[in-house]
Amino acid sequence: MENASLVDEYGYVKDGKVFLKGYLNYEDRQIGEVKRTEQEALDYFKNRFIIAENKVSQLEKDITEAQNKGSYLTKLVQLRKKLIGFDALGDFPPLLERLDAQESLLADLISVNQLKNLEIKRALIGEAEALVDSTDWRPTADALQEVKTKWIKTGPVDKSVEAEIEGRFQELLDNFFQRRREFFNEQNKIIQERLDKYDELIRLAFRANRLGDLDAAFQEVRRLNNAWKQVGEVPIKKSGKLYKSFKKATTTFYAKYNEAKGIVIEKKIDPRIEAQMKMADEAERLAKQDDIVAAADRAKVLLNSWKEIKIPFKLQDKDINERFRAACDKIFELSYLNRVLTRKYPAFELKSQPEQIRTKIREMEYLVKREKNDLQFALQDADGLDPNDPNDKMVLNKINTQKRKIAMKEIILKEFQKQLTAVGY
Repeated sequence: MENASLVDEYGYVKDGKVFLKGYLNYEDRQIGEVKRTEQEALDYFKNRFIIAENKVSQLEKDITEAQNKGSYLTKLVQLRKKLIGFDALGDFPPLLERLDAQESLLADLISVNQLKNLEIKRALIGEAEALVDSTDWRPTADALQEVKTKWIKTGPVDKSVEAEIEGRFQELLDNFFQRRREFFNEQNKIIQERLDKYDELIRLAFRANRLGDLDAAFQEVRRLNNAWKQVGEVPIKKSGKLYKSFKKATTTFYAKYNEAKGIVIEKKIDPRIEAQMKMADEAERLAKQDDIVAAADRAKVLLNSWKEIKIPFKLQDKDINERFRAACDKIFELSYLNRVLTRKYPAFELKSQPEQIRTKIREMEYLVKREKNDLQFALQDADGLDPNDPNDKMVLNKINTQKRKIAMKEIILKEFQKQLTAVGY
C-alpha cells in the first residue's frame, strides 16, 4: 500500500491499478484498473460489492424457504469460492462468516438426514435379505425392484459407511439375479432337450407310416404316443405346433390301419354339443306347432338350459347355435304376433283360413315397416360408435338384434304368403 495515490477503507489505487486490501489470510490483490479517475474507479468497485451482498442474502433466503436444505451445500461452497475471487471493494469477512454459519446449519441437517437415510437403507437391506433366497422368481424380482426404487429415492449416507451399505445392498441384488439367470439357463436347456425329443418323436411317427408291417407299425405308434406323454412341458406356443405335427402323423397312420383292418370308428360327439343338438331339434319342432303360446313357454325354458351349458368358443358348433337361435326367434315372433291378433281381433278364430292368413300378413307387414323405421333411426348415430367401448358395444349389439328380428319377420312373412297361395289366393 506504500506509494498509493488514493487510499480507501477496503482498498487503494497504486500505479493506475485498483487493489483490494488483504483480509483474513488473503493478501492484497489487484481487482481492476483506473479507466478515468481514481475516485471513480474506487466507487465502481464499491458498488460491485452490493452484488456480493445480494448473492449471500439470496442464498440465505433460498435455504430458509427450501424443504431439501441439504441440496444447497454445493451452491454455498461455490459461492464462497466466487466471493474470495470477486472483484469488489467491501467488507468480505462478515459475508464469509454468514456463509460459514449457513454451512454449519446445513452440515447439522445433512448429518441428521444421513442418519435417517442410513436407518432407512438398513431396513431396505433387511427387506432384501428376506427376499433373496426365494425361488418364486417373478414376484420376488418385482418385490426387489420395488425395494431398489425406494433405495434410489433415499438420500446419501455418511461417506464413512457408504461403501459398506451400498456394497451390501448390491451384493444381495446381484446374488438373487445371478441365481435367477442360472435357473432359467438350466430351464432353457431342459426345454431345448424336450423340444429335440418332440422333434425326434414326430420324425419317428412319420417314419412309422412308411413301415410295411402294419402290426409292427401299430406297436411303434403306440410306443411313440406313450413316449410323447412322458417328455414334459414346453412353452405353449411351441407345444401346440409340435402336437399338431405329431397328431397329423398318428392320425394318418390310424386311418390307414383302420382301413386295412376294416375297423370303423364312430366319431365321438361332445356331450354338451349333443345336448345342444337335441335342444335345437326341439326348438325347431316347437316353431311348427299350432299352440304357439305353449311353444314360447317351452322355448324360454330351453333358452335358460342352453345358457347353462358352458362350451369353449373353439369347440362350439356354429351351425347348431344358429339353428337354435333362429328357431327361438321364430317362436317368439309368432308368439308376439299371436298376442297382437288376440288383442286387435277378438273373433279372429271365426275368420276363414284365407282371411286369417291375410290378416297375419297385414299385421306382420306393419311390424316389419315399424321396426325398419326404428332401425333406420338407430343407424343414424351408429357410424361413430367404437365396438371396443363397452357402452358403444351394447348399442351395436342392440342394433344387430333389431336386424335379426326384422330378418325373421320377413322369413315368416314369406311363409304366410306361400300359405295364402297354397289355399288358392
